[in-house]
Amino acid sequence: MFVLKDLPPQIDPALLDKLREAEPATIGHFRHVGFMDPGIRALLPGYRRIAGTAVTVRAYGADTAIVHYALGKLRPGDVLVLDRAGDTRHAACGGGVAFAAKAAGCVGIIIDGPATDVQELREYDMPVWARGLSVVTGKRQFEHGEFCTAVSCGGVAVEAGDAVLADENGVLVMKPHEIAAAAERAVAMQTHEKEKTIPRLRAGEKMPEINDTNARIAEIMRANKA
Repeated sequence: MFVLKDLPPQIDPALLDKLREAEPATIGHFRHVGFMDPGIRALLPGYRRIAGTAVTVRAYGADTAIVHYALGKLRPGDVLVLDRAGDTRHAACGGGVAFAAKAAGCVGIIIDGPATDVQELREYDMPVWARGLSVVTGKRQFEHGEFCTAVSCGGVAVEAGDAVLADENGVLVMKPHEIAAAAERAVAMQTHEKEKTIPRLRAGEKMPEINDTNARIAEIMRANKA
C-alpha cells in the first residue's frame, strides 16, 4: 500500500541561511533533542554543512519505488529523509538516485540505512548521510511506501517540513519556529570562542580558568569540607 501526501511548505531561505551558519555540535551544547543516532554518518570526504526543508519517505525492505517517486517531487533546498523501517541490508540510494536528487536541487540525503556507489556520490558531489554502504540494492517492487508522512530516522521523529541541519559531525532536526533562536545562540557562542576564548588560550591562559571550572570545583570542595 502507498500513502502519498502533499509536499510541505518550504522554510524561508533566509532562515536556512542563518541556520547554516550554526554548527550542529554548537547547538548540541544547549539542546538535547532532535539529534540523530551518530551511526548515521556523512559519506563524502571533507567538511560541508547543509540546511534545508525535510521531505520524508518511508521505504520498506527491498522496495524503493517510493524513493523514485520522491525524486520527481523534490525542490531546490529540500533534504530527502529516508526512513528504512528497520532495513539495514538494501541500499536505498546509489549514483542514479543521488544524481537525480541533485539535479532537482536537493541539498542532501539522510538515510537510516545503507547507501551504495560511494565513488559516484563523490563524483556527483551529492552529500549523503547513511549508516554505511551495501552492495545489495533496493528494487522498484511497487508494493509499499509512504511519502511526506511522519517518519523516524536515526531515532528522531521527522515530519515533512521540519528543518534539517547536517555536517560531518551529525544530523539535527528541528521545527522551523525553533531556527531563529537556536541559530542566533549558536552563532554567538561560535563567535565568542573564536574572538575571546581562543586568543586567551593562545596567550597562555588555561581553559578551566577561562570558563571558571577551577573556581566551581574549588567552591564544591570547600562546601564538602564544611
